[in-house]
Amino acid sequence: MQFVSVRIITHDVTRLAEFYEKVTGLEARRPAEQFAEIVSPSCTLAIGSAETTTAAVPESNRTAILEFRVEDVDREYERLAGLAEIVQKPTTMPWGNRSLLFRDPDGNLVNYFTPSAP
Repeated sequence: MQFVSVRIITHDVTRLAEFYEKVTGLEARRPAEQFAEIVSPSCTLAIGSAETTTAAVPESNRTAILEFRVEDVDREYERLAGLAEIVQKPTTMPWGNRSLLFRDPDGNLVNYFTPSAP
């Protein structure tokens, strides 16, 4: 088995894809109007339209956090301050990681973190 992606279901694929393009610096692939994906070397973030499934409810996630490892959390905070709703300013976690929490336009939590050690 290989874990390859996480998919967010949304009412507005374009809005969410454009947001993730801005926050990741990666260009979304858009093979269909109802689907986009941000492909990184480690995992793919897929974005699907609510039209594609009735099993997921858009804008209702309150448990999962999408996590991205970044080089410098504090620098990313400065970059994202006007782009995203910041939930937690850069904070050093008890296990040593530096972490920044924000929400995407659908309310999903996103964590940018920098490990304390390589």
